[in-house]
Amino acid sequence: MFAYARAMDQRGGHEESQPGAGRRHEEPGKQRNPERVRLRDAERTKARILDAARKRFAEHGFDRTTIRAVAADAEIDPSMVMRYFTDKNTLFQAAAYHAPQLPELTTVPAHQLGIAVARVFLQRWQDPSTLTLLRVAPTHQDIANQVHHAYRDQLTKLAAQVAPREEAQERASLVASQIVGLAMARHVLRLEPLHDMDEDSLVERIGPTLQHYLTGPLPPGAGG
Repeated sequence: MFAYARAMDQRGGHEESQPGAGRRHEEPGKQRNPERVRLRDAERTKARILDAARKRFAEHGFDRTTIRAVAADAEIDPSMVMRYFTDKNTLFQAAAYHAPQLPELTTVPAHQLGIAVARVFLQRWQDPSTLTLLRVAPTHQDIANQVHHAYRDQLTKLAAQVAPREEAQERASLVASQIVGLAMARHVLRLEPLHDMDEDSLVERIGPTLQHYLTGPLPPGAGG
């Protein structure tokens, strides 16, 4: 028994004599930078707040959304929301600002652009941040202007690829009127059967109209 105790003491002493025994070594260059960690955590917190805010604003609108409700959804203290965004108006501006971006469509054949654009926008309207824009734009002119400029610029560029340049802006406006009107009817007014219609069926119905606006003949005098 004494021999066993001495052996254990010797082994324990040997382990304790090893520098850093029992501790995990950090490789050179792998040490955590406190400032970098703090900034990364702050960005993650802000992202959680904005994600929760977009969903709240999209589902409940501006007036019925509260800082406390957003904080509860983000699972943080309300003071953290105020720390990063000051008040509800600032939070709303940050959450609602979202410039919709069209994907690259230059590889799509000209005669299939209507179908492609219809599918892109139907999928984009499912995003909470895009729905927030849709629901608040009618009552917030600055947000409406953001949507207007984003769609006008991108759709005009697209139309100019397949139609005379002098007609591009009018064609873009016609396309925008259809996709925004459809989005309002489907997601805000929830008109049936549009609200419950599946994506493929909607694409089949709206695609040919968008195609006509992009490449079809316009009435005499249009585009002038």
